[in-house]
Amino acid sequence: MSQRKYFGTDGVRGRVGDFPITPDFAVKLGWAAGTVLSASGNQRVLVGKDTRLSGYMLESALEAGLLSAGVSVEFLGPMPTPAVAYLTRNFRAAAGIVISASHNPYYDNGIKFFSDSGSKLPDSVEAEIERLLDEPIRCVPSENMGRASRIDDAPGRYIEFCKSVFPSDLSLKGLRIVVDCAHGATYHIAPDVLKELGADIWEIGTEPNGVNINEKCGATHLDALREKVLEKKADLGFALDGDGDRIMMVTASGRIVDGDDIIYILARAAQQDGLLQGGIVGTLMSNFALEKFFTDRRIPFVRAKVGDRYVMEELVKRDWRIGGENSGHIINRQFHSTGDGIIAGLQVLTAMQREGRSLDELLENFVKFPQALVNVRFNSDSDPLEADTVKAVVQEVERALGNNGRVLLRKSGTEPLIRVMVEGKDAKTVRKFAEEIASEVEAASN
Repeated sequence: MSQRKYFGTDGVRGRVGDFPITPDFAVKLGWAAGTVLSASGNQRVLVGKDTRLSGYMLESALEAGLLSAGVSVEFLGPMPTPAVAYLTRNFRAAAGIVISASHNPYYDNGIKFFSDSGSKLPDSVEAEIERLLDEPIRCVPSENMGRASRIDDAPGRYIEFCKSVFPSDLSLKGLRIVVDCAHGATYHIAPDVLKELGADIWEIGTEPNGVNINEKCGATHLDALREKVLEKKADLGFALDGDGDRIMMVTASGRIVDGDDIIYILARAAQQDGLLQGGIVGTLMSNFALEKFFTDRRIPFVRAKVGDRYVMEELVKRDWRIGGENSGHIINRQFHSTGDGIIAGLQVLTAMQREGRSLDELLENFVKFPQALVNVRFNSDSDPLEADTVKAVVQEVERALGNNGRVLLRKSGTEPLIRVMVEGKDAKTVRKFAEEIASEVEAASN
């Protein structure tokens, strides 16, 4: 991945209007992707997007490129990323394309791809697409051009799929839930799923206007959700991100529930039901308490690189089912081929209803190590992680923590950020250490 010119850990992403998120590049990307993806003879591609205003421009540009490669395009409109993965598989398409920058602000956007199986494209396929991006566009003959159409019932199909993962002998009747859709792609999906399963809901972030996606709401901004849960005395709250592939939650008491908490709940429930199938995949950012919980119960636990594609790779390689990130990307291969915020939330609700316990009660025996995370923006031309001053302060902190903590520095795969994480037994100490390291990283970035 480090040798790629355009693809990051989650497709092509950047600020709209700056290369490569420009109309001319999107045309070229559509042509290159269409040429590669249709080589098997399947010339059908689905395209979905989130609610960013720039999605219209990128959608049209991709359409032109795909049609020029002889690929027929079927538009889904605003749909969650995992919905596009599901529908790609359901419609037997060659690929699915999502126009989204996930949890990023509205002025960013991106283009990512799913294979015909509903999984992220293999590295080899992305590499072939990149190779063609350096060649001139060669249109197929006019009689072989692709056609464009729209799938009008896509939301309804996906709502039914989500509901199908919730056990038919259970109901959400009487459960009071606040759902925050981040003014993103789940705004017309998640509320209906919960209501049709019987829940009483209050909605936040379900009025997208093209520029308010993820703005002080959703999985990356939980204050509004927490406030509403406490105000309404709800049983819990869901917060999805802009494209619906991640989820964070809030308990009735106001406790923030992240991806590590959710994995704990799902793995524990799966083990009780005899459905665990092997072990659990976390990431370098997974809390040490999660690893300790599984180790104590002799459940195998491995850490993948940060990024849901790497979690999925480990799951597939080991033929395991459950994995995810503390940021809220949760994968359960029993139900879906990619991370899905709505489905992960429904699995948590299943555990609650099966056991007759609240979300607070499900988590009462899971206490995480304090973890401090500081993001430092850096010049993409520099590499502050190689600076001697940074290495020295990291070594100093690691000596101070000993066996009771850890330090992790990594570059974000989607933004020009260095993520500094320190974990240990004392919250004040880990925060102090994280800020000390971040200060040196920032100095080395200038």
